[in-house]
Amino acid sequence: QVQLVESGGGLVQPGGSLRLSCAASGFTFSEYDINWYRQAPGKEREPVAFITHGAENIAYPDSVKGRFTISRDNAKKMVYLQMNSLKPEDTAVYYCNARHYLNIYSYWGQGTQVTVSS
Repeated sequence: QVQLVESGGGLVQPGGSLRLSCAASGFTFSEYDINWYRQAPGKEREPVAFITHGAENIAYPDSVKGRFTISRDNAKKMVYLQMNSLKPEDTAVYYCNARHYLNIYSYWGQGTQVTVSS
């Protein structure tokens, strides 16, 4: 059974940090590129971090560059998103997406809520 389970979300003050985790099971994790996406109320889902299956390439949009860091541990089948200097506009549901490097399959987690507010 394929599963992606995000955790680590919560309420944090502006300027604070959170570390999101995504636990994978039921597929060959090391063959999958990972994206973290987020979706704020009334807005489209947008990518915030990308890492290739072997961690050779990493990319971020300008909106989070320098503040967010994606990493993965293929042995543990885990992906992480370290988020620093959080802003109210980072408030969203954050999703983990695994896409096979040959673009054959794609899986989504259920999301974890991140709220940045004082």
